[in-house]
Amino acid sequence: MATELSREDFLSGPYTWKSMRPCDLSNCTKKQILDYFENSYSLNESIFAALKTKDAFYRAPDRLRLPLIFYYAHTACVYINKLMLAGLIKERVNFEYETLFETGVDEMSWDDTENYRMGGSYQWPSLENVVQFRLKVRNVIRKVIEDTPLELPVTQESKWWALFMGFEHERIHIETSSVLIRQLPVSLVRKPDEWVSGPFTFGESPVKNPFLPVEATEVLMGKPRDFPSYGWDNEYPQLKASVPSFEASKFLITNREFLKFVQAKGYDNEGLWSKEGWKWRTFRQAKHPSFWVCNEGCVSGCGGVLAGHSHCQPDVNQNTSTYRYRSFCEETAIPWDWPVEVNYHEAKAYAAWKGPDYRLPTESEHNAMRDQQAPNSKGTESDLIFDKELHKKSNINLVFGTSTPVNMYPANEKGFHDVFGNVWQWVEDHFNGFPGNETHHLYDDFSSPTYDGHHNIILGGSWMSTGDEASKFARYAFRRHFFQHAGFRLARSASPDQDVPVRLVLNPAQQDHEPSEVSLPLEDTTKKLVLTTNRQLLTETQTCADERLFNEYVLDDINLSSALRKVCMGVAERHGTKVSRALDVGCGCGRLTFELSREVEQVIGLEYCEVFLKSAEEILSNKQKVFYCPKDDCRRPAKRLKKSTHNGCTITAKLPSGTQPSRITMKQFTWIPNEVSGFDLVVHHCLERVQNKKAWLIRLWEILNPNGIVVISGLGDWTREKLEPMVGDKLRYLETLAVHYGLDYWLTEADKETWATVWCLKTREDVQSA
Repeated sequence: MATELSREDFLSGPYTWKSMRPCDLSNCTKKQILDYFENSYSLNESIFAALKTKDAFYRAPDRLRLPLIFYYAHTACVYINKLMLAGLIKERVNFEYETLFETGVDEMSWDDTENYRMGGSYQWPSLENVVQFRLKVRNVIRKVIEDTPLELPVTQESKWWALFMGFEHERIHIETSSVLIRQLPVSLVRKPDEWVSGPFTFGESPVKNPFLPVEATEVLMGKPRDFPSYGWDNEYPQLKASVPSFEASKFLITNREFLKFVQAKGYDNEGLWSKEGWKWRTFRQAKHPSFWVCNEGCVSGCGGVLAGHSHCQPDVNQNTSTYRYRSFCEETAIPWDWPVEVNYHEAKAYAAWKGPDYRLPTESEHNAMRDQQAPNSKGTESDLIFDKELHKKSNINLVFGTSTPVNMYPANEKGFHDVFGNVWQWVEDHFNGFPGNETHHLYDDFSSPTYDGHHNIILGGSWMSTGDEASKFARYAFRRHFFQHAGFRLARSASPDQDVPVRLVLNPAQQDHEPSEVSLPLEDTTKKLVLTTNRQLLTETQTCADERLFNEYVLDDINLSSALRKVCMGVAERHGTKVSRALDVGCGCGRLTFELSREVEQVIGLEYCEVFLKSAEEILSNKQKVFYCPKDDCRRPAKRLKKSTHNGCTITAKLPSGTQPSRITMKQFTWIPNEVSGFDLVVHHCLERVQNKKAWLIRLWEILNPNGIVVISGLGDWTREKLEPMVGDKLRYLETLAVHYGLDYWLTEADKETWATVWCLKTREDVQSA
């Protein structure tokens, strides 16, 4: 029998279930920062006290997620990675762990096969070794806080921002891990010390849930860039929105209310579900909310050795009840007055069951339901997470370890309960950046990959939300099938023909995107579409791929890729660098990667754009790819063309002769991770199309081998003065070159003036020592 887990087995510091308020970045001391760090770090470790044995760390509660040991180690790894990027530390703690635990899995599809990034049989490090890793990281961060001069206010440009990024990332994963622990078999968990469950009832049960009117208004969403608390990129900047009058339910929808939908066979009625929702319901064979337990052996969704487990087994102690309830760490009778926790699909099916006028609130409507806010100019006192009386107003920031009755906390000025706290609330809007949104160079891909039209917003925080998650500015996104401590309330417009202030994402990358799939009482949802603010997604179309293929392959041996290869190898030769391993960053459809394989033993092509990379892989494996000509005025030689039924032409792109496919590996990443390192040559030529240029440059010095060379190629008005602040002080310039295209036959007179400017760099230390 496995030995019961003790605190010494998983803690690198004190045990706690109490959450502090965040720091005021305009007026905080090192002591306050250190205390907040210690609280964040300890909270994340302490929730694992809910596991009974060490063995539970190596179980996968969700088939689309990794075992819990990954999430336990992941946050410490992110600290080190971000502090290295920011220049706050010069040495890593454990590069193997900082690579292994850097990247999890993204639940982009509910029907993915079991996704273990390392493979299902991977042997994870021992808990003892991971605890020692977390302890070493803890001590590193303590020293950074103690030794780094503190200049106030801390802003996004400050190196201290990297520390606060680590604190708030840790707090996100407190909630992430709590959801996963909640999905484990109840036999693997226990009640932690100091964990407190909420009461099942409070006063008279809220059997009725009336709709309350909200007058037409204008709301200000988003966070001022100079607000003195940490924020994630998607929270900035601010956006004014007009909100027509509407009604919304006084309470969150309760388990009692949702039971009627279940009893009415709502899970069996395809007509109540969206097309996407019904596919999910069918795949999961869902019969009730995921955190309800019945006695019919329902599919659990666990992974690995738990794949055959079912939470829904007969309970000999409570066999008189049809349903039971699974909280964070125990199974109980159903708390009927608590909010139901469901995904977006289930919430929308319930709304459809209630009637055609019912829907979820929009993001702007959720803002309109809130109390009159103190002006942001008041600083942190205008944000609820800094309120010293918050524990009396909302079930948030770990007041309890579960939900609470929807009528327990007082209504706000407009009559609504739980606008903040208890459970996250699904809204109708797709997740997207506000106009003018910018990513941060330390975490370029935190939000932007989810601006894709397949993620919906959740607002308001849950009982488990702390730090930034419990802020009034917090806005997070999940796939619509996602399980979270999330519920919903209903809304409806004041009149059937009234506008719905919803923002839906137009994402060119999703060729199958169907605005009509959105279940809203709108005649034309296309009028509500806004373009994704992730500029990188704009290239995820076949048209862009065809254009890219034309540029890389039709221009043949005199194109830029061929010229760049010659430049790279020439620079390496002049500076005494033997190139055995090369990285092509922004490899597009692979042409430069293929060209480099002529002379380099191992070449990795890294690309964020999936449609580009698939074209490269097809050429690499099949030796050719046929694509449609992207130009209306086709002036290429007839021998290259084949007439198609589209009254245009098709072109065949082939692997150039003399290249070496066995030397090539293609990888898709939205950043340059630790697992991509150790190169003699790095060629970077995608700066014109990435979200945050600095984010794609600041790791270059670390992935170079001694005496390695970086070649940065760009078009347009690039100058050394613009580039230098982005590459940082770890690289220095060797030489600047200009390479002419030389395409006299195919290019117009204007095109002939285009030059590719190439900067060649090395690590500063190498150059100085030479």
